Amino acid sequence: MALMPLANPAQAQVVAGPAAPIEPSYVELVELALAADIVARVQIDDQATLRAERAPDVAPGKVRIYAESITQALLGGRIAIGESLAFLVDLPADARGRAPKLKKQVFLIFARSVEGRPGQVYLAGQGAMQPATPALEQRVRQVLTQLAESARPPVITGVREAMSVPGNLVGESETQIFLETRSGDPVSLSVIRRPGMTAQWGVSWTDIVDQAARPPQAQTLEWYALACFLPADLPEDAFIQRDRESRDRAREDYRMVLGQLGPCVRNN
Repeated sequence: MALMPLANPAQAQVVAGPAAPIEPSYVELVELALAADIVARVQIDDQATLRAERAPDVAPGKVRIYAESITQALLGGRIAIGESLAFLVDLPADARGRAPKLKKQVFLIFARSVEGRPGQVYLAGQGAMQPATPALEQRVRQVLTQLAESARPPVITGVREAMSVPGNLVGESETQIFLETRSGDPVSLSVIRRPGMTAQWGVSWTDIVDQAARPPQAQTLEWYALACFLPADLPEDAFIQRDRESRDRAREDYRMVLGQLGPCVRNN
């Protein structure tokens, strides 16, 4: 196979593909989908290994492969694509230093088009080429549906204000935490504690601070917005109150929120 000139190295953004595939987390699928303008299932039709002089930035133990593929299905995308796609990918070499055989294997790819070069793409991020399985494809389609149908929550950039006030009864309190967002849209967290009851918290995506607000469901864009962008601690300059008791209560409630959200997991 004669190698066609692809994008230059800075544009190509060559991404390592998995040796022993680690299935991407929900977070990674969202971020890959956001970074890509093409999400497709493809079958590798042909491949060629680039010589070392043509790929001087390849990590030790890996090889750079020029792959030509046949498009089996377009799962999502903002542009039209043809029946074939070509791209570069770095993969671990085998014990003899040779490239793995990809021909006839089927992958899901998250990619971006190369301007002025129809049919040529570059992978959109780490883990952007994954062995296709029905289960993974279903997960990808669910993420793409969320991105297409849901109003995306604003990107959280920090905490603007935090306050916590006690109630009339022992053990009763209410904490309000107002977040900063890139767009300026309002987002706030509320934590309500009542004697003899489990603490309840919720998020409001409007100007109205609603005591009936509830936590977001896991593996939704709302969950992603909080779990992956809330700071690890409340900043000192966010506290409205000066007394230590109020600040400690706000910190405790904030830690509870983070604990119930769980970690922002990335596997690759």
